[in-house]
Amino acid sequence: PIYRAPELFQLVATFGVILVIQDLALMIWGAEDRLGPRAPGLRGVWRIFGEPVPKYDIVMIAITPFILFALWYLITKTRVGVLVRAATQDREMVGALGVNQAWLFTGVFGLGCALAGWGGALQLPKGGADLLMDFNIIGAVFVVVVIGGMGSLPGAFIAAVLISVLNVLGVTYLPQSTLVLMFVVMAVVLIIRPYGLLGREEVAGEHGQVGAPETPIRPYGRTGQTIIAALLLVLAALPFFADQFLLILMIDMVVFALFAASLHFILGTGGLVSFGHAAFFGGGAYAAALLVFHTETPMELAFLFAPLAAGLLALGIGWFCIRLTGVYFAMLTLAFSQLVWSLAFQWREVTRGDDGLVNIWPAPWLNGTVPYYYFTLILGVGGILFLRHVIHAPFGYALRAGRDSPRQAEAMGIDVKRIQYAAFALAGVMAGLAGGIFVFSKGSVFPTELEIASSFDALIVVFLGGVKTLAGGVVGAGFLTVVEDWLTRLEYWRLLLGLLIIVVVIVAPEGIVGSIRSAWQRFTHRKEETPR
Repeated sequence: PIYRAPELFQLVATFGVILVIQDLALMIWGAEDRLGPRAPGLRGVWRIFGEPVPKYDIVMIAITPFILFALWYLITKTRVGVLVRAATQDREMVGALGVNQAWLFTGVFGLGCALAGWGGALQLPKGGADLLMDFNIIGAVFVVVVIGGMGSLPGAFIAAVLISVLNVLGVTYLPQSTLVLMFVVMAVVLIIRPYGLLGREEVAGEHGQVGAPETPIRPYGRTGQTIIAALLLVLAALPFFADQFLLILMIDMVVFALFAASLHFILGTGGLVSFGHAAFFGGGAYAAALLVFHTETPMELAFLFAPLAAGLLALGIGWFCIRLTGVYFAMLTLAFSQLVWSLAFQWREVTRGDDGLVNIWPAPWLNGTVPYYYFTLILGVGGILFLRHVIHAPFGYALRAGRDSPRQAEAMGIDVKRIQYAAFALAGVMAGLAGGIFVFSKGSVFPTELEIASSFDALIVVFLGGVKTLAGGVVGAGFLTVVEDWLTRLEYWRLLLGLLIIVVVIVAPEGIVGSIRSAWQRFTHRKEETPR
């Protein structure tokens, strides 16, 4: 059933699988790291040019070309490989020829998982096994595939060797560079060669709609406006009957909803998938915090600087990224996001590194949970409604036209790249606004707000809520905030959260809001067809 979901939604499902496996490993083997024994006969070293090299390392190096050749032969010289290549180009035609696509892609996925497991087993005597090894390697694997070029096995091999050699040189001569060296290499490669070292344009992926074509987006009617007004009244009255914990949770929810809505603006409306949106959220938070921490700038001025700084950062990053499409655009945003993260993590004289910036509190007139709740509610909801207004404005229609049919939009006189560039900058401004609200609500900011995990959290809530609906990011943010608050009290909360994500992907491939809307449309359609 998962193949009915959009491709990026399937990516969210694999993230859920990672969470499940993490807690299963914790339940079975415990939290201690595991180290495997060396293979018999491979202890000791061989000397190459006078330098000792472990025998096991040489054997691992020798195995790699054989695996590359076997995969190349499978893909290019066998019937299965021909079917896989054909299905990646035109699934519908392959299905019309009687090929079961689900079994075909499940087999490919299984082979990939087997190779990944083999790789983990081979490195066990060298680095051991721990509960975070999956998250530690997944970013590097993405980078290698993108540098090499999508669809190119030799490209991935060359990129892996290149990154490994550069990492060794970095550790030896410039240790500070190892955190972001591979992302710098990826950024340089994609700027010079937008489709990777050996990638081809036709397999690079195109920007556009995520999944099946959407139903036309229209402004809410009277019923929808009434529901939103009632919800806003409930939120406004919440401090009169809710305790302090619930208000703090609602502040977090509104901040997360604004952050997710800013990502949805470029993802759902513009068709631009960003893996580095946390750069603008964390960038806005750090911009405000740095002014308060180093210059004792009043909260009001520092807060205004948060969306401004994030917008300027988005303009700079977007200038390089906007000419790319598909996964290459996504990975280049990730590369720049990691550069921003490394700057916050390593420039200790300014950012205090992983100690973070603390004592960043709001002005006296906002001191207290209730005043800051109303402050967050006004700005957060106002920002979300502003994005909705832009989507229904001529700018939003032009943005969607460039997403659905860029060539036709260009023929009509729409400057698609300029529209996308402006949308990317606006999304950065709104993410920075969310970051500014966040830092003064918590009183501190740390490099974790800039990490890959923050960007993927926003992606997950957008897909859980529904990419094809304007309320998807907001509903997904509220859903995940409440669920995480409840599940994290349990010992194996990752297992339950991962299962929940997988269930949502299978049961509601259109997202929560999209599935509810589809069910309501089916119900009303049947009601209209029922004879009276």
